[in-house]
Amino acid sequence: MTNNVTAIIPARFSSTRFPGKPLALLQGLPMIQHVYRQVAAAELVDRVVVATDDQRILECVQGFGGEAMLTREDHPTGTDRLAEVAETLDSGLIVNVQGDEPLIQSQMIDQAIRPLLDHDDIEMGTLAARLTCPEDFFSPNVVKVVRDLAGYALYFSRAPIPWPRDLKKEELADQLPQLAVWRHIGLYVYRRTLLLDYPRWPETPLEQLERLEQLRALERGVRLYVAETEWDSHGVDTPADLERVEKLMSNKKNVSVQHRIGDPMSRGAVRHP
Repeated sequence: MTNNVTAIIPARFSSTRFPGKPLALLQGLPMIQHVYRQVAAAELVDRVVVATDDQRILECVQGFGGEAMLTREDHPTGTDRLAEVAETLDSGLIVNVQGDEPLIQSQMIDQAIRPLLDHDDIEMGTLAARLTCPEDFFSPNVVKVVRDLAGYALYFSRAPIPWPRDLKKEELADQLPQLAVWRHIGLYVYRRTLLLDYPRWPETPLEQLERLEQLRALERGVRLYVAETEWDSHGVDTPADLERVEKLMSNKKNVSVQHRIGDPMSRGAVRHP
């Protein structure tokens, strides 16, 4: 087993809200190409592979010079698709970058990988950015994470956690940036051995309740390290999201320090002031 790092981008064609999403065009290029380019730019990534169940996506990736592998169509989750590809690799670390994150920053990927390269006892890693928008804090579509003093995840939830008991709700907008409230960014780094075991584990009670797959790891005692990032990124789930990302890409000023993370008009990768 080598110590190199392979990033795998799961990309399936079927989507209830946005069929064919990986091939949707952004500034004339398919979205999957934007994601691939950002991942390949990460300094700590040695290899990038798109894992897909669709021949059209496979041919698209190969057409722009990328590497792709065709996987089974019946995988229940992206992690299962990831594990199928990981079985064919000899990389020690596997990075999971979602194929609907065209604004992901290469620096974010490196930030997630670095702790596992520096510390052999970390089995799994992910990212979090400070949550500053009250609407996101209360939204069940924005996953929050609570960490211990060493940076390991204590819990992930769709609920607003941790709850600032002594604050009134109207005070939250001003105080939230100073609080230890983190939004989870769905980018994962696994030791290959852990990733191969992951799909074999049955769903756990909290995972089923919250519909958050990462809780399966926590409930089984996996220490999941949550690295901090000054960047944030929001995926494309709907055609409306795609239009927003198109505007952000056309106006790079919109992804500068002038916009807060969580601002509805700046749903891209933005850097904290």
